[in-house]
Amino acid sequence: MITISIHDWPTLRRITLNPYLAVGEAWMDGALSVETGDLYKFLALCLRNADEAPIHWLWRASHRMRMAMRRLAMHNPINRARRNVAHHYDLGDDLYDLFLDPERQYSCAYFENSRDSLEGAQKHKMRHIAAKLQIEPAQRVLDIGSGWGGLGMYLARTSGADVTGLTLSADQQAHAAARALREELAGRARFELRDYRHQSGRFDRIVSVGMFEHVGAGHYREYFAKLAALLEKDGVALLHTIGSSRGPRAPDPWIAKYIFPGGYIPSLSEIVPEIEQAGLVVTDIEVLRLHYAETLKAWRERFLARRDEAALLFDERFCRMWEFYLAACEAGFRHNRLVVFQIQLAHRLDAVPTTRNYIEVAKSKLPDPSSETSSAENKPHAPIHKEVAAE
Repeated sequence: MITISIHDWPTLRRITLNPYLAVGEAWMDGALSVETGDLYKFLALCLRNADEAPIHWLWRASHRMRMAMRRLAMHNPINRARRNVAHHYDLGDDLYDLFLDPERQYSCAYFENSRDSLEGAQKHKMRHIAAKLQIEPAQRVLDIGSGWGGLGMYLARTSGADVTGLTLSADQQAHAAARALREELAGRARFELRDYRHQSGRFDRIVSVGMFEHVGAGHYREYFAKLAALLEKDGVALLHTIGSSRGPRAPDPWIAKYIFPGGYIPSLSEIVPEIEQAGLVVTDIEVLRLHYAETLKAWRERFLARRDEAALLFDERFCRMWEFYLAACEAGFRHNRLVVFQIQLAHRLDAVPTTRNYIEVAKSKLPDPSSETSSAENKPHAPIHKEVAAE
C-alpha cells in the first residue's frame, strides 16, 4: 500500500495542472510526503497507472506544447553545453563519492549475473565496451564525454591504446588528469577540457558513454558528421546512450529544470536517420533493458545510506531533490520504457567480424571482474531481478 499526503491546496492545484513538474517540486519543498511505502514505490505506481490510464486533456495539451518547444529546450551550442554540464557534474567530488563506485562510472552498469556488485557490474561494462571496440595496442582512441576518466584509463591499461578523453566538466577533467598521472598512465591517457566539436585529427576507435543524452536532437546531424570525420576509414565507434523504446518525446520538465538542463532521451528512430545521413554503417545494436534500473537502485540505496553526509555538503532540499532524481529515473527504467542503446558504427561493413562471437572471445582475454577477490566494498548491495540475469 502507498499512502501520500499533500499538505496544501495550492500544491494540489499545481500537481493537477502540471504533474510532470509539480510532483517533484512538491517533494523537494516538503509539500508532498509519502506516509506509507517510500518515494520510489510511489513513483513506480504513478508510472504504471499513467501507462494504462487515459490522459487528461490538460496533460495532453501540455505535452503538445512541450513537443512544439522541445528543439529550443535542447538547443546546445558550445557555451550553453558547457554551462549545462557544469550545472550537474561540477557539484564537487564529495557528492559523487557518496554513491558511485571507485571508478566513478556514472552510467549504466552491465550486470552479467545476479552475484555482481555495482563495482563488478561497472567493470563488466567497461570490459564489454572494450571487447566491442576491438582495440589493438598503440591505436588512437577518442573518448567523447570521458567523465572522471575511468573508462579511458581502463582502455589504456588493458589494450595499450593511446587514449584522448574529452569532457566539458572542469572537475572531471582535473580528477582524470591527476589520476592518470598518479597511476603512471599520463603518457597514454590524456584528458582535455574540450567540446567534441573542437576536436581535430583521426582516430582508430571512438567511444562515447553517457554523453549523447546531452547533445540535443537538433544537433544529431552535427554530432554524427563530426564523428564520421574523426573516425578512420577502417575504424570502429561505439555509442552508449539512454534511449526511449517509445517514439520521440519531449524532455521531462523536472529533470530539465533541476538535474540535466538541455538533456534529452532519444528514440532509435531519431538516431538512425542521422547516422545514415553521415554515411556511417550500423554494425551492431544491443539494447540493455533493466541494467540501468539496477544501477540506479544501487546508487539510490548508497545515497540514502549516506544522506546525512550529503546534507552537510548541501542542504535538506538538495537531498530531497537528489533522492527524487534517483528514484524517478529508476522507476522510468522499470515502467516508462527507458533502455540503453549500444550502437556500434563504422565506415566499412567489414570493420568488425561478421558474427558476434568475437565479443565474447575478446572479453575472455580481458580481466574478468567476476573472478576478482571480493572485498568489503565489492559485496553485492542487492540481488538483481531474474530478467537482468537472463539478458
